[in-house]
Amino acid sequence: MTKELKRVVITGMGSITPLGNTVEEFWKNIVEGKNGIGLITRFDTTHFKTKFAGEVKGFNPGDYFERNDARKYDMFTQYAVAAADQAISHAKLDFEKLNKNKIGVIWGSGNGGIQTFQDQLGDFFKGEKHPRFNPYFIPKIIADIPSGVISIRHGLRGLNFSVISACASSNNAIIDAFNYIRLGKAEIIITGGSEAAINESGIGGFNAAKALSTNNDNFETASRPFDVKRDGFVMGEGAGALILESLDSALARGADILAEIVGAGMAGDAYHLTGTHPDGEGAYLGMLDALEDAEIQPDKIDYVNAHATSTGLGDESELKAIERVFGSKKGLHVSGTKSMTGHLLGAAGAIEAIISIKSVMHNIVPPTINTDEVEPDFIGKFDLTLGKAQEKTINYAMSNTFGFGGHIATTIFKKYNK
Repeated sequence: MTKELKRVVITGMGSITPLGNTVEEFWKNIVEGKNGIGLITRFDTTHFKTKFAGEVKGFNPGDYFERNDARKYDMFTQYAVAAADQAISHAKLDFEKLNKNKIGVIWGSGNGGIQTFQDQLGDFFKGEKHPRFNPYFIPKIIADIPSGVISIRHGLRGLNFSVISACASSNNAIIDAFNYIRLGKAEIIITGGSEAAINESGIGGFNAAKALSTNNDNFETASRPFDVKRDGFVMGEGAGALILESLDSALARGADILAEIVGAGMAGDAYHLTGTHPDGEGAYLGMLDALEDAEIQPDKIDYVNAHATSTGLGDESELKAIERVFGSKKGLHVSGTKSMTGHLLGAAGAIEAIISIKSVMHNIVPPTINTDEVEPDFIGKFDLTLGKAQEKTINYAMSNTFGFGGHIATTIFKKYNK
C-alpha cells in the first residue's frame, strides 16, 4: 500500500540576526536594503587579515534564560533557543493541548560551540595544564545540543536530532523536518539553525582558507554577490527557527498558515573539499531534485534566494547552474541577501528560508546590495534585483544553500492555498 504524503506548512518563525533580533525587524531591514556588516567588536583584530563581520547586536540572554542557565550554553545554543522561543510564540503553540510525543526538533549548525572550545583550550594552555575544564565543556561545544535543549525546555518527546553539513546544515534540517512530517513521523517540528563563529578561531581559520573578504577599507560593501570585484564572503552569526507542521494539525488548531513547503532537493558536488564545481553540477542537480519533488516546472519559480556568498568561483558556478535550470528567463528574480547579513554559515539556510517565506507572503523580492559591476557573462540573463527591493507576485520561491564538502540543499516554498 502506498502511503499518501502529508502536506506541510509553516506556522511560525523566529530570528536572531545581524539585521535585527525579531523576524519583523529583520524583514523590514532586508526589504530596505540595510547593511548589517561592521567592524568586529568581539576581539582585537590587529593581526587578522579580516577585521569586519555581521555581528548580532543587542542580544540579551536574560530575555530568554535565568542567569545560571545561560552560563550552561555556548552562544550558538543561546541564539537557537531564542529564535525557537520566538517561533513557538509566533505559531501560538500550546504544548499542553498537543501531543508532545508527535512534536520534534531538528536543528543545524556547522561549527557548534567554537567559542567555548577556543576559550577552554586557551585557558588550559595558559595555565599549569591541569585538566580543570568547565563541567559543561562538552555539552557546550557539541553541535547537537540546541535540538536537545529546545526539546528539554518544552518537554517535547518527538524525534530529535541535529544536522551537520557545513553551510547547508539548516537547510538540510528543514528538509529533514519536511520529510518526516509528510511521512507521518511527526505532526510538528521546530527546525532551523544557529551559528556563533565570529571569534579568533573562526575568522583566523576562514582567513587561512582564503575564503573571507579582506576588503577592510570598504567593509560595509565587501559582501557583493555576482560583482567582478568580489573577494570572499563576510562572516555573519545568529539563528533562524521555523515551525513546520502538517496541514491537518495546523487546520485542527486554527493556526495562521504563513506558507507551504512543497519541494526539497539534495545533491553532492563530488568535486573539492571547499570549492564548488566550476559548472555548478551539484547546484544544478539539487535544484532539479527540488523541482521534481514539488512536481512543478522551472517556469513556476518566481524568485531564487541564491547561496551567493560573494566568493569568486562560488557565485559564478551558481549562476551557471541557475541558467542551466531556468534558461535565460527574463522574469526570474534572483537575489543574494548575504550582501546584507553576511554569511551565517550553518544558520544561513534558516534565515534565508525566512526571507523566502516572507517574500511569498508579501510579494516582495529583496535586493542584492553593494553589487556595481555584474559578471559580464550573466548581464541581462535574469533579474539580480540590484540595489532595491521589487514588488512582484511570488507564488513559488526557491532557496539554495551549499556547504564545504560539496553539500547541496535546496527548498521550495509556495503561497498557501486550501
